[in-house]
Amino acid sequence: MRDEASTPTDGTGTGADIDTGTGTDTDRSNWAGTYTYRAARIERPTDLDELAGIVAGSDRVRGLGTRHSFTDVADGPGVLVDMTGLRMPPVVADDRRSVTLGAGTRYGDVAPTLDEQGVALHTMGSLPHISVGGATATGTHGSGTRLGSLSSAVSALEFVDASGALRTVRRGEPDFSGSVLHLGLLGLVSRVTVDVEPTYRMRQDAYGPLPWATFTANVAEVFAAGTTVCCFTNWDGEVREILVKSRVPAGADDVEVPADVLGAPKLPPVPGDGLRTARDGSVGPWWDRIPHFTIDSVPSVGSEIQSEHFVPLRFAAEALDAVHALGDRLAPHLHVAELRTMAGDDLLLGPTGGEDVLCIAFTWRKHVDEVAALLPHIESALAPFGGRPHWGKSTSLDAERLDGLFPGLPAFRDLVHRVDPERKFTSGFAERLLGI
Repeated sequence: MRDEASTPTDGTGTGADIDTGTGTDTDRSNWAGTYTYRAARIERPTDLDELAGIVAGSDRVRGLGTRHSFTDVADGPGVLVDMTGLRMPPVVADDRRSVTLGAGTRYGDVAPTLDEQGVALHTMGSLPHISVGGATATGTHGSGTRLGSLSSAVSALEFVDASGALRTVRRGEPDFSGSVLHLGLLGLVSRVTVDVEPTYRMRQDAYGPLPWATFTANVAEVFAAGTTVCCFTNWDGEVREILVKSRVPAGADDVEVPADVLGAPKLPPVPGDGLRTARDGSVGPWWDRIPHFTIDSVPSVGSEIQSEHFVPLRFAAEALDAVHALGDRLAPHLHVAELRTMAGDDLLLGPTGGEDVLCIAFTWRKHVDEVAALLPHIESALAPFGGRPHWGKSTSLDAERLDGLFPGLPAFRDLVHRVDPERKFTSGFAERLLGI
């Protein structure tokens, strides 16, 4: 068994230094220390003029966010640009229906500010530390059968094109559905405009355990128990915990929650501990209940690998049982698996294929070789149900198999060639997995 060496993830970094002068970044690893960026150098501009100059003056360039991807999706052969240093305060629109954010903005950093201004996001990921630009570019999501991914909230993107000029794509324009989940292949996104709504409060309660057969026979009912529902299992015959996050109606002090979930009792209350958000039924702001982790925590220090797969919700029971059959092989290498749901969307590279999906996410121990060997078996088990991978997480699928899973890929390839004919924003990931 081979474990890769861990790299600090608190921003100090211990990767090999890059001798490129002021404004460069010497941290060469992703968040979990499982991938080392191979680009020639990493720059960290602080304003748009500096960003435009880097893009215009580079033969090959890629954008980099908070480094939460587990693959080379953000890497490239030339310059990486860390977008998290750009100083771009949030701007709430006059009609209070959208907010424009710097692409490098972390959701957890901006969420309390939005709440103070009386507006809220429709959802957040389980980790609040991810950047807006990176999360929306890869199709990252929260949970909720009626809630779309973080990408689905995007209404406009401002790209820095190959010449360093700004180009904006808005909802309703012909190329919009291919531009939101762009994997960094259409330019460097400097600003993202996302939908907001009036602020709200939520509570979080935990239930469990639930026998596996009861769960698979009633998947839709389980995921209807709250506004967002997240289920945790080790594929050992039960769902050990069900997190039910319930939205409190406007003007109310609380919301009624179920006494049990299909017989799974409510677990003892767990208040927030500085790392995980409160699971005690107390009411709090949306931004402190939707994520699993608090906004000022560091929930991982490089101990994991992640993979995630999406199947149509109508196939949920069969797909879950197919993976469950592999449980004895998965367990020795697994921290936990999280099961969520997500509403469909029309994005060309969106993992939903236009219909509601079950999201099957694995947080693995850093058993590099063993996890790599298991992924083909998991993806083969999910193949009859059209299982699609998360773009920012580990997969064994190749361009040929992905072509059949993402009908929008040909149109996306055409868009890339139109927008970036000289391939300034190319990547090995795109060449290997997308055939671009």
